[in-house]
Amino acid sequence: MRLPLILILPVLIIGILVDWYIIHVIGSRCRKMPRLWRGIALALAIICQGALIVAICWPKKSADDDGLQAIMWVLFAYFSVYVPKYIFCIFDLLGSIPVLLHRKRIRPLSICGIVLAVISFVAMWWGALINRFNIDIRRVEITDSRLPAAFDGMTIAQISDIHTGTYDNDTTFLSRLVTTINELHPDMIVFTGDIVNRRTSELEPFVPVLSKLHAPMGVYSILGNHDYGDYFDWPDYSSKAANMALMDSLQAKMNWQLLRNQTAWLRCGSDSIALVGVENVGDPPFHIYGDLPASYPGSLSDDVFKILLSHNPAHWVADIKDNTSTQIALTLSGHTHAMQMEAFGISPAAFRYPTWGGMYSDPDSLRRLYVNIGIGEVGIPARIGATPEVTLFTLRK
Repeated sequence: MRLPLILILPVLIIGILVDWYIIHVIGSRCRKMPRLWRGIALALAIICQGALIVAICWPKKSADDDGLQAIMWVLFAYFSVYVPKYIFCIFDLLGSIPVLLHRKRIRPLSICGIVLAVISFVAMWWGALINRFNIDIRRVEITDSRLPAAFDGMTIAQISDIHTGTYDNDTTFLSRLVTTINELHPDMIVFTGDIVNRRTSELEPFVPVLSKLHAPMGVYSILGNHDYGDYFDWPDYSSKAANMALMDSLQAKMNWQLLRNQTAWLRCGSDSIALVGVENVGDPPFHIYGDLPASYPGSLSDDVFKILLSHNPAHWVADIKDNTSTQIALTLSGHTHAMQMEAFGISPAAFRYPTWGGMYSDPDSLRRLYVNIGIGEVGIPARIGATPEVTLFTLRK
């Protein structure tokens, strides 16, 4: 219980102060407004704060999927109301500073606060109701002289972080996603982890849909931090083990080749490249399941052209970027979601991950990383910018 209280107290205190300030503003500046409206504002504030307490303190690991969905939407609704309130209060307080010097309040700042508050409210609900069902196809060309000639022009479609549990049993969006990918006619499709939120059973309604993904060289996948069942309260170890066995079974049923610290060899004529799939390796608090040296049967310093699938881009930063003894030409990751918020190429994810979305490389461009910002959602049911991404790579020698 201590952690929820630590999380909730600052938000509650700020929320109460913001509500008090807004009710004070309504009372002092809108004297002709009936007192009933101030009473309604107060009642709504109490309801919102109560809903926040219930949502944060509700046990997440033992909650069923419907309960978790409800909690997610309650939290989103709360912040869709209070983020605009925060914005208005900041601008209005700035506009009120001259009053301390016995001068007139700067009304344009207050008006600006109201406009930005409305924009933020609309943007959040646009992200929840519309943008999270859009699909952004990003085309990226990778040029590398080490690429075997036979693979010049090869195309790879990358998707990541589907989080099927977010969609309940509704297959509409993922059906459209599969059609979109297949229409790109990629030579190979890769999925870089987090296919569920908490447990493998979330995937079952989507197996018939995802099994329709097709590419001549196959569909390959790895696991992300959400795919191990670490976010669910299992009654015993055998139940968690059964959950992982089901994951292997369902991915095989979809005709996806799940790489668990393994390498798949892609051959074209007499040439070949290595597709290395490592289990989750990330920074705390995420568990480490991956073993990169064990994933590749040869020496990671050899001259084979290697593509690494690793869910968390922190793995590339820590172990690959500056490691001259590990020759991996291209790493494909996901995980960050761009925190499901992005505008003009800027995302708050940058404060958490130096490699949060797009292409990165070491100083010599010998080891590159691409971070796909994912398809689904976790935490909040919205993508404010950060549109669901399908990346289509073209390899060039």
